[in-house]
Amino acid sequence: MKTITLKVSSILLFVCSIIGSTFAQPKASPKRPNIIVILADDLGYSDLGCYGGEINTPNLDWLASRGVRSTSFYNASRCCPTRASLLTGLYPHTAGIGNMTTDQKAPGYRGQLTSNTVTIAQVLKDAGYQTGMVGKWHVSETKPFPDNEQQLQWLDHQIQDKAFADTLSYPTHRGFQKYYGNIWGVVDFFDPFALVNGTTQVKNVPADFYYTNALGDSAVAYIDYFTKNEDPFFIYVAFTAPHWPLQALEKDIQKYEDTYKKGWEHIRMQRYQKMIKLGMINPKQVPLSDFMHDGKTWENNPDSIWDARAMAVHAAMVDCLDQNIGKLIDQLKKSGELENTFIMFLSDNGASPERPEEFGPGYDRSGTTRNGEKVSFSVNKDVLPGPQTTHMGIGQQWANAINTPFRYWKAKEYEGGINTPFIAYWPQGINSTNKFNRVPAHIIDLMATCIEVSGASYPHTFEGNTITPSPGKSLMPVLNRKITKQLHDELFWEHNGAAALRQGNWKIVRLGGKADWELYNLAVDRTETNNLAKKFPARVSQMKEKWHQLANQYQVFPKPAAQ
Repeated sequence: MKTITLKVSSILLFVCSIIGSTFAQPKASPKRPNIIVILADDLGYSDLGCYGGEINTPNLDWLASRGVRSTSFYNASRCCPTRASLLTGLYPHTAGIGNMTTDQKAPGYRGQLTSNTVTIAQVLKDAGYQTGMVGKWHVSETKPFPDNEQQLQWLDHQIQDKAFADTLSYPTHRGFQKYYGNIWGVVDFFDPFALVNGTTQVKNVPADFYYTNALGDSAVAYIDYFTKNEDPFFIYVAFTAPHWPLQALEKDIQKYEDTYKKGWEHIRMQRYQKMIKLGMINPKQVPLSDFMHDGKTWENNPDSIWDARAMAVHAAMVDCLDQNIGKLIDQLKKSGELENTFIMFLSDNGASPERPEEFGPGYDRSGTTRNGEKVSFSVNKDVLPGPQTTHMGIGQQWANAINTPFRYWKAKEYEGGINTPFIAYWPQGINSTNKFNRVPAHIIDLMATCIEVSGASYPHTFEGNTITPSPGKSLMPVLNRKITKQLHDELFWEHNGAAALRQGNWKIVRLGGKADWELYNLAVDRTETNNLAKKFPARVSQMKEKWHQLANQYQVFPKPAAQ
């Protein structure tokens, strides 16, 4: 494995200086594993080297070569719904975040984790674990200023006396003893909005600050601190990379300066062929779906220079994320804890097609830097992305390419929106290494998995509230190949009218609330290229009925008036 040298930076010294309290928890068995969940943000399904990508990810590749990679691990297709499911083991509507983090006055759409939920951190803390989180929270209700000028001043750090959300909804009130990260979702990677330590606003950052590095250094500091105590630890590392805005360190961007100059279709085919070579896919069962932008080729693309640069920045963001995972691995080795640390890595949704430059400044997108420099939202692609003074996204073509071999992307319930690379590593607990696992599983399963390996118990009540039972199941029988076909009878999705249901290898999916349901046999058509709805109308009808039953059970209905 390529090792990453950990330099003592001003960020690490700052983080270390704020860790001081001791934990009064019962002593735990030393045989219980430490648990680290690492979540990427808007990562493409095939971005990682071990999933077919050309991006340099030696540390994640190393974990994969000594662990298990899933080809069919599902998320909730959007950032905050996925985070709600990950933390609670519930489908997102049941946890109160069926849409985003504004209160839409309906049970499944409260914009924050509701009182019927308990987090993994709360459960494991009660079981004697030390608990810490760094990074993107995004499950507190966010209330912007009613005045847009004030909102922009807030985003630009000119207003610093307003809490980013109700502090009782922050991670430190949801089971995490230590927290350093952003409460809202979108950040300037060089000077993040909504950054807190515990519940205290971080009002300034060092001149050499880059957020992905700060999160990596913070996680390393937590590991260093926790390993001085006998009790095992649970750390949730929620990177914001490679979510837009496209901002990266120039030294990382330069590694990919020429990589993407051959364009979208070249990268799709290159990744697909590598997937086959890795043994990840069988082309007879997983055909490469058609490029979704018929008639638009790289050769006739007038913005090829900009687009190649945009993808180079995206790759640099993923590269930097991997470098920081290397720091975690090195610290675990140094402490002697690596062999008995259960590491799970995944993404919150498929690659993002969004072009935030089309939205312009507002809500969570700053128009100027802290010192007053104007931020470019270059709709016409006349300014190259990468530095702090730009706010842009990769767009649909690259999103389609980096979700190879699938169709669609973030916020859709096709495979390109809901599949995540998933790597599980635990030498003392997983008996197979360098294997692909094809059993469908879901982010709701992380709660049950953590409970099993920690010896904790999922509560019926917590702090006086009745807790909704989790439909998730432990992944351990899947990871240890005791279950090789099916973990769930069905899996369920809904977001903004887009919806899906998977039963065995059959899946129904629709693009939006008024769209027709489509039917696919994923056993032979994983990329959803052959719609069988007209051939099997009875199956569609039966699965639609089941979807509606579950939609009512999981609080998709009633829909808020605005939807």
